[in-house]
Amino acid sequence: MIKCLLKAFQIGVIAGIRTMTAPALVSYKLAHTKLNRSAGPTLQDSKLHFLTSKTTTNVLAVMAVGELIADKLPGAPDRTGQPQVWGRIGSGALSASALTGADGNSAPIGAVVGALGAVAGSVAFYQLRRWLTHEKDLPDLWVALAEDALTIGAGWLVVHQD
Repeated sequence: MIKCLLKAFQIGVIAGIRTMTAPALVSYKLAHTKLNRSAGPTLQDSKLHFLTSKTTTNVLAVMAVGELIADKLPGAPDRTGQPQVWGRIGSGALSASALTGADGNSAPIGAVVGALGAVAGSVAFYQLRRWLTHEKDLPDLWVALAEDALTIGAGWLVVHQD
């Protein structure tokens, strides 16, 4: 159970960095994995079953790419501002709930842990990016691209760990 909650927190952090990357990666994983019915109630029995659809995966992937592009535009809002932070919290809760539910664990507990991870990721990576661009004078575009690579790579590892 601890391993599952750690995974939920980690995917929440990913959602805190990039809102749509977390659900896109979770949906991809679920759409390409046979769900374990022997573990008890699964996503097949829940309202989160839509995340197992390849159509949902494709829609979320397009939205995630759009977010990656929008983040580089001048005037993009801060991730910790209103209402952006609430979208990240919701994304973290949804993504973590689906991961924990697919593993046969408590989806509501996963949602809470994922939401906490999203808050932590939003605040920590906002502060890190601000420090790198304002204090260390690194170009924002390069920091944003590194953040994208970290988010996608770490997110892929989170959803594919056993």
